[in-house]
Amino acid sequence: MSTPKDLRYSEEHEWVKVEGEKVRIGITHFAQSELGDIVFVELPEVGAEIKADEPFGSVESVKTVSELYAPINGKVVEVNEDLDDSPEFVNESPYEKAWMIVVEPSDASEIESLMTSEQYDEMTQED
Repeated sequence: MSTPKDLRYSEEHEWVKVEGEKVRIGITHFAQSELGDIVFVELPEVGAEIKADEPFGSVESVKTVSELYAPINGKVVEVNEDLDDSPEFVNESPYEKAWMIVVEPSDASEIESLMTSEQYDEMTQED
């Protein structure tokens, strides 16, 4: 699967999509494929503050539980509640149905420090 070119990526395998003043965040195809079948997703409440490089939730697969790390600082303004009933969306559609949170960034310039799709592809080829 190709890595979408219009997104930015963190070293912890989260993707960020800029949508005007907000950003949508999820985990990459590479991350979900490494985790295996996702059975549960834990996300923060609307209104929660997230801090870059700190956990904001977790995904549980049949193999393991992995923390989700915030790629930027900001405030959660929307949570994908569909993942409560359908955590398998993370495996089936990591870039569309399985977005996790929408955030108002504290500083939108932080997004520029995230990797491009080419840089992310290069990083994951080395793993």
